[in-house]
Amino acid sequence: MTYVVTENCIKCKYTDCVEVCPVDCFYEGDNMLVIHPDECIDCGVCEPECPADAIKPDTEPGLEKWLGVNAEYAKAWPNITQKKDPPGDAKEHDGEQGKFEKFFSSKPGSGD
Repeated sequence: MTYVVTENCIKCKYTDCVEVCPVDCFYEGDNMLVIHPDECIDCGVCEPECPADAIKPDTEPGLEKWLGVNAEYAKAWPNITQKKDPPGDAKEHDGEQGKFEKFFSSKPGSGD
């Protein structure tokens, strides 16, 4: 099992989760974070830290797409271990539907 970052992180990109991760398995994209599934130790401390409720255990049904997104981009994006300010319009996008199709960017973030 691993945890995955899901669609609601897009354009919200809260980084509260990265501070509590004991193995630094978060990676930063331009407008979302992902978890490296081979580095995650399934401790679950990140899940309740996400203000957007975007982190889920991969045992929940329907997360296959997100497990693939997390695995792919964790290999390409830089590691992030320190909390940053969220985007200024994060609250406006929290809970918005269809964010992957509308906003997903494969560009890397800046990392630490």
